[in-house]
Amino acid sequence: MTAFTRELFGRAGDTDVHRYTLTRDGLTVRVLDYGAVLQSLETPDRAGRPGNVVLGYPDLDGYVGNNRPGAARVFLGAVIGRYANRIAGGTFTLDGVLHRVPLNNGKNSLHGGPAGFDTRMWSAAEADDGLRLTLVSPEGDQGYPGRLTTEVTYRLDAPGRLSITYRATTDAPTVVNLTNHTYWNLAGAGDVHAHRLAINASRFCPTDENQIPLGDPVPVEGTPFDFRTPARIGARLGAPDPQLAIGHGYDHNWILDGPRAARAWDPESGRLLTMHTTEPGLQFYSGNHLPHRGAGFALEAQHFPDAPNRPDFPSTVLRPGEVYHQETTFDLTTADEPPVA
Repeated sequence: MTAFTRELFGRAGDTDVHRYTLTRDGLTVRVLDYGAVLQSLETPDRAGRPGNVVLGYPDLDGYVGNNRPGAARVFLGAVIGRYANRIAGGTFTLDGVLHRVPLNNGKNSLHGGPAGFDTRMWSAAEADDGLRLTLVSPEGDQGYPGRLTTEVTYRLDAPGRLSITYRATTDAPTVVNLTNHTYWNLAGAGDVHAHRLAINASRFCPTDENQIPLGDPVPVEGTPFDFRTPARIGARLGAPDPQLAIGHGYDHNWILDGPRAARAWDPESGRLLTMHTTEPGLQFYSGNHLPHRGAGFALEAQHFPDAPNRPDFPSTVLRPGEVYHQETTFDLTTADEPPVA
């Protein structure tokens, strides 16, 4: 069974922010009700020594400060919504109606806009083996149609496994794309360039200079984007590839070939991360714009960037009577050798 505790973490204005700790079989996860943030995750290395393997601020001021206007937001550990990733031009048409959402990434709307779900206070309650967080986003919130009710549940539902389940309903047609923006560093310190990464994908989405997908997904074969066989994250970051130049590294959507999305292994600690998801895409971000470049990497299970403007992409439309559902799991173990793909 999962142990559950609650403590005061700080105050955002006049609102108390709490931290919830989940513990099971050597795995300890801490989650905030501000931004539904995964603040820390402790798991043993190959010698049995526990260590935190995700990036997080030690106090609430770090999260609140990073969400202030003008800050270079990095979304540490937060749940992203209503729409993860980019919407070109901050506009989309749904059922013949043009909707405008705020620009906060050059010509794009990114991760729900300047006041996305990562900046909100969520209602929290203990759930079976975990924590359930609920947020109601009103009609017109950040320009999105419909009143959206979202539940995100963090569970330690098996030894060494963190499960994140998402559920959302709406009272009017809208678009939804949710994810978690945790940055991983399985060594617990330093950069992640020596980590071996495998991504179960034979295609990815090249982008234009604004990081909006161009044309159809293309094969990874023969490119620095081929992670079907495990490769060091840093091995090809400096390759003379125009796509790497656009993102200053990896910041792209891979089209997954199956539910096992990715595996990452740190040779120093022996920690192995295995990720499964129900989502069709994976945005791999190599931490290019973190204050310490490459201090962590993000594996964001989601639908594709700019899908509301791309009818050829899997749909992100949610209608009344439908339920948005996503489940993503992270299994943390150790291994003496890099994983097979």
